[in-house]
Order: sequence, then structure tokens, then C-alpha cells
Amino acid sequence: MRVRSGRDALKPLLEPMLEPILHPSQWRIRALCISIVIGHPLFYVIWTHFLPQPYESLWQRLAVSALGLSLLVSPRLTAVPPSRFAVTVITLVFWATLPLYFTWMYFCNGRNAVWFATLAAMFLIYYHVTDWRVATIGIAAGLGGGWLLFALFGPTVQPLTLEESLTHAVVFSFCWYMGLMLGLSSSNLRREQIKQALGTMGIMAHELRTPLATMALIGDAVRSTAATAPTEATGLEQLATRLHALVRNMNRQIDMQITNAQLMHLPPQTELVSAASLIRKAVAAFPYRNERERECAQVRVERDFEFNTSEALFTQVIDNLVKNALRALAATPAARSPGDLVLSVDLEGGTGVIRVTDRGVGISERAMSRLFQPFVSSNQGTGHGLGLAFCQRVILAAGGTIKVHSVPGEGAEFVIRLPARNRFPIKHPTLKRSIS
Repeated sequence: MRVRSGRDALKPLLEPMLEPILHPSQWRIRALCISIVIGHPLFYVIWTHFLPQPYESLWQRLAVSALGLSLLVSPRLTAVPPSRFAVTVITLVFWATLPLYFTWMYFCNGRNAVWFATLAAMFLIYYHVTDWRVATIGIAAGLGGGWLLFALFGPTVQPLTLEESLTHAVVFSFCWYMGLMLGLSSSNLRREQIKQALGTMGIMAHELRTPLATMALIGDAVRSTAATAPTEATGLEQLATRLHALVRNMNRQIDMQITNAQLMHLPPQTELVSAASLIRKAVAAFPYRNERERECAQVRVERDFEFNTSEALFTQVIDNLVKNALRALAATPAARSPGDLVLSVDLEGGTGVIRVTDRGVGISERAMSRLFQPFVSSNQGTGHGLGLAFCQRVILAAGGTIKVHSVPGEGAEFVIRLPARNRFPIKHPTLKRSIS
């Protein structure tokens, strides 16, 4: 596999990243939704009965609260990492419940002191909820939309004096400026952290490739010696083969770690690839540790399909799943046999399905609940916890889903479902032997 230069590998990650939902952990999204659901009815009671304000509306408060509730009760909208659909919906809900609604209430209440302070606080809150670019556009659109709604449907209120209007404008400008500066600095800090981490990774990769190149030269020298020493040729040839296999394996691991680092920024999924062809190539090229591992892996194709993805990235997905399966098999006391690891391809109702099934040790229930989160690994000894998080992001970017079913002690099955792009299914005979 050709390795990209360090600059090429890091370039997409160092570009400014658009994050419509900052820190999209499940608990944070739910906490924000709970704040919307509970906060609006609560403030309706406060502003109506305890500290009465000129304008309040129960049905408006309940409608805004229902938006937060819709996010809270939908697993699809609170899944981590969020899908593109979830990002769009959550972004629109936050925009409607913060700059748009707060601006409407600010004008409807005659721009009084309570809503003057509330709208000023909203500027800072909104910049902590979403990306600074989204927040800037959202505030501009919210202010304009809220004012337009008030002009068309709002109550008649007493206008402010020129001095009061200028005071509000100055305070709002200050809050907007500080929110923008904090958003920019936070974005730059996150980018610098990624830059430093990937810079360290690039240095490590460079330092590892130097001894690997030496090992490859040693392997070539051993083979040359074997050619001139017939009595020791067999042993030397085997040693050279093992040495070259080790070099390929370590280079593959370096490539995989560089690719796994691209959790937050994936290239467009625009290549139309055959699932069966991709999996056959990935399984055949995988750097197995020994022949027994190679023999236990089988590819079975019932009906092939094509889908849009990045072939290089999806190959890494298969590599990660195969590596995890082989690690689970190695942890069992039973001897390896063909079929212990099966990768199958089929079409189910127009949806392409890839299954990676092993007879390994399985995954515990505790690990299953957090398996696809970054830096969470079912193998605490050697796992870094990036592989499955990377797999999920690549599959989501291709418009698919990945789920896992496992019984501890009996193995695990990862099921990938993808939108099939070919109009007619491509039929292949089922392979009963291992890929060599």
C-alpha cells in the first residue's frame, strides 16, 4: 500500500473544521434538550405568576418545548456520532429556540430589561452550542427573522428612546463580539490540539519506517545469501519471508493509525465500488500473522452490490474488523479452523449487507454499550479504541449503518447495511474455501 506523505495525510485535518454541534456526546445533547423541554414551561410560570412580563404565551412555550422533546425521544437524533440528518435537525432546533424565539420575545416584551439581559445572554450561549460560523449566521438570521415576525404578528409596544436603543446596541455588539472571539479561540485550540497530536504521530511513523526499511534490506540480503548457499536455502528463504511479512504488517499498522486519526474529517465518499471485490482484496491482502489465521478467514458472496464510498477508507474498515475478529479468535483456547471468521455479502430488500462473523470470545455487555465511542476498546490490553469509531464514521459517511450482535464466549457479528447503487444484483457463487 502506498503511504501518503505526512503533509498529505495531515492536511485535511488541519483545515478549519465545521462542527454544527460542539462536543456531540449523547449526554450533552440530551442535557441541552432537557433544558429546552423543562426551561420554557418553567419560565412561562415565572414570567406569568411570579415576575409578570408584558408578553407571554403558553402555546408558544409548549411548542418550543416540544421541539426539544422531539430530539430527546428520538434515538436517531441523539446517536453518537450524529448522522447528517441529526446534525441538520438539531442545528435548526437550536436556531429556532435560541436566536429566533428570543428575538421575538425581546421585541414582544417592548425590549424591557428582562429580555434585554436574556437576549444578551443568548449570544454567549449560542456560541457555546454550535460552531462560531454557524452561530454568526444563525444570530444574524435569528435577529432578522424575529424582528420580521414581530413586525407582522407582534403586539403593539412602546418604542424605546434613542439613548435606550443605542445602549442595547452597544451591549449586544459587545456580547456578540465576545461570543465570536471565544468561539474562534476554542476552534483554534481544538485545531492546534489535533495538529500537535498528528504531528507526534507523523514523527512516530517516520521513526518506525526507518528501521522497517533496514529490515526489508536485511530480508533481501538473506534471500541473496540463500541463492548462493543451497544447503541452507530453505531455512533462509523462510526467514526472509517472515521478515518481509513483518515489515508489511508494521507498515500496514502505520497506515491504519494515520487513517484512524481522520475521525473528524473524511474525504467525500464518491467512488462506486463492488462490495465483493473490495472485501476479497482486503482479506487477501491482510497481513496475517501465520498461515493458520489466513486459512480461518472465508469470504462468502450470495449477491454482490455496489455502493458509494472511498475504497481506501472502506478497506481500512474491513481491515479493522478482521483484525478485531482475529484478536478475539486468538483469545479462545480452541484451535483455529476454516470458517471461524466469515465475511459475507448479500442483498436484502434492496439494501446491501456485509456481515463479519467470528467464533471468538465475544464482547461483554458493558463494552457493547460504548463500543463505537472513540478511545473505548473491548481489548484493554492492546486496543487504542479508535478503530471502531473510525469504522462507524466511514460507514455513516457512505449512508450506511453498523451494528454488532454478540454473546460472550460464542463470538460476535458486525452487520453493515449500505444503500446499494446498482440497479440489478450482481450474482457470484458462494466461496467455500479461504482466500489465500
